[in-house]
Amino acid sequence: MIYRTLESAEKEGRKIVSPDGNWDSTRLLLKDDNMGFSFHITTIFKDADFEMHYQNHLESVYCVSGRGEVETLSDGKKYPISPGTIYILDKHDKHMLRAFEEMKMACVFNPPLNGKEVHNKEGAYELDAESID
Repeated sequence: MIYRTLESAEKEGRKIVSPDGNWDSTRLLLKDDNMGFSFHITTIFKDADFEMHYQNHLESVYCVSGRGEVETLSDGKKYPISPGTIYILDKHDKHMLRAFEEMKMACVFNPPLNGKEVHNKEGAYELDAESID
């Protein structure tokens, strides 16, 4: 069995901060845990407004707290985000994420992340990123 707390994961170096200051993400479950997916608690900071395009991963995002919106760029549709909302990027959707308030999100990635990923210039995570030791 694997057992971790959010606090212990942060102390173990599993908290990653985006270089642009839009988010931080504590990676509770990673590729090396051999579960076939990764699980993160991510904070999107108030007034963050940025583009992402996970070309190498599928992602499900559940809002625990805060408010914002996600916009799919292929059709310009905007979807409100509030506690209890899930959005699923099942087609590698290119999207914008906007935080009207600080948002806490529970995120699942498939394939699992290695640990130290931050978005590249296309807004994606690389498949061969460095692992957390």
